[in-house]
Amino acid sequence: MEESQHICEESLFRRVFQAHSKDLYNFLYYKYGADNHPEDLMQEAFAKLWDNCKRVSADKARAFLFTVANNQMLNELARKKTVLNYQKEEQITLTNQSPHYILEENEYMNRLQKAIEELSEEQRVAFLLNRVEGKKHREIAEILGISQKAVEKRIYKALENLQQKLGII
Repeated sequence: MEESQHICEESLFRRVFQAHSKDLYNFLYYKYGADNHPEDLMQEAFAKLWDNCKRVSADKARAFLFTVANNQMLNELARKKTVLNYQKEEQITLTNQSPHYILEENEYMNRLQKAIEELSEEQRVAFLLNRVEGKKHREIAEILGISQKAVEKRIYKALENLQQKLGII
């Protein structure tokens, strides 16, 4: 792709969508939670990109999408004044483990989720992108627009805080 090529051409826009939609969704989900409708915001960001396609070159599309989506989410949160909550899904599983073990496991998972929610936003986003999504430090640095060292520090601090809150240390 040429650096100055705008993305109004449908095939180019489709490639941009395929290349960035999953990362954008995951970024919004991990940063703000499922209760804040990351898929809707991702789609709105792509709609704004299409509306501004003549002003956005292909090499700037990713930055445009992440900036627009993040700003939309911040505006939404400012209006709603909500606190981040992760959507909990009921999981029905058949197991031959003892009820006591299952209860302890559920209690631990609840404590872990609460500890993750209590991390600072920077630590939580970097940690979840790394541990849940499996992104490398370099990829996370690109998504968040920070240095790789900053990502490493955030993940290290997140692990340290989780260990402390869960009584592992």
